[in-house]
Amino acid sequence: MSGESVELLHIALPLLAPFRTAAGTHHTVEKLLVRVVTATAEGWGECPVGLGPGSVDSVGEARDALRTGDATAPPPATGALETARLDAELRTAGTSLASRLGATKTAVDAGVAIGIAPSVPALLDEVERRLGEGYRRVKLKIGPGWDVEPVTAVRDRFGGEVALQVDANGAYTLDDAEHLANLDRFGLLMLEQPLPAEDLEGHAELARRVRTPVCLDESITSEAQLDRALTLGACSIVNVKPARLGGLLTAKRIHDRCVNAGVPVWCGGMLETGIGRSANLALAALPGFTLPADLSASNRYFERDLTPPFVLDDGQLAVPDGPGIGVDPLPDVLDAVTVSREDVT
Repeated sequence: MSGESVELLHIALPLLAPFRTAAGTHHTVEKLLVRVVTATAEGWGECPVGLGPGSVDSVGEARDALRTGDATAPPPATGALETARLDAELRTAGTSLASRLGATKTAVDAGVAIGIAPSVPALLDEVERRLGEGYRRVKLKIGPGWDVEPVTAVRDRFGGEVALQVDANGAYTLDDAEHLANLDRFGLLMLEQPLPAEDLEGHAELARRVRTPVCLDESITSEAQLDRALTLGACSIVNVKPARLGGLLTAKRIHDRCVNAGVPVWCGGMLETGIGRSANLALAALPGFTLPADLSASNRYFERDLTPPFVLDDGQLAVPDGPGIGVDPLPDVLDAVTVSREDVT
């Protein structure tokens, strides 16, 4: 975009409570924010850091790539820059991001992801709290040694009517197929990313050996990978994360291909601030996103979000309808959580 300036802001937000998955435990989330300023508007994008596949390993990695204009910059970094540019362009035009992407919904069904808990009673307490808040779907993080027991406990306590799925973050191997088949009796919406991201053949074989629908997340890094996964029969559901795919426009193309193939999609999250959440909500409002998103209310993770808070209303989050992403960072919060900032124009 001609005449633009670009600022990179390293921010760190403490989580209200630790969030544990099979890949690790997070107490704080780091982001690299991209701020694009043009002659007529400014726009914002968000790059996740240190959250595993779909994020960058470090702020420095993303910052160095964007600073030098490296054509091989990691997808989450290029996606953040793309979003910031789109935001500025659409604010100038007075058009919402949701409208630009082709959204058909004004609100999105919200699901909640629950990390690996210190105990089964603690897990049940959190599930009860989240259902009481109105979330329309519960996702349990699982891993070897924490799978059948917690799912059994949740089903026993809350019954079969609760929309429930599990996410392994690639923690199992095909040798665990018989064990994972024990989850079939619980009527789960899906078994998300059970095997390592690169093992599409293993996922295809696992899908033949379990009844629970297999969903791929980390494995879907491009349109070519999606086509290969669908050809192999490696999944019947896809989790679409813009950061992992290098931006909203590629994510929309993934959505379109899945719709044409009759494959349900849903929008995943990576502990976003309100900046990233607003962009994801615009995407999740597209017609093919028929399953609840991993886009929780701001108070799920943060005492104060970076933007005005997103609030759950009857199990849904409203899709911002203002120009661009429809939200702005709160200056006092932004100042408090900013570690460093750099102009890379």
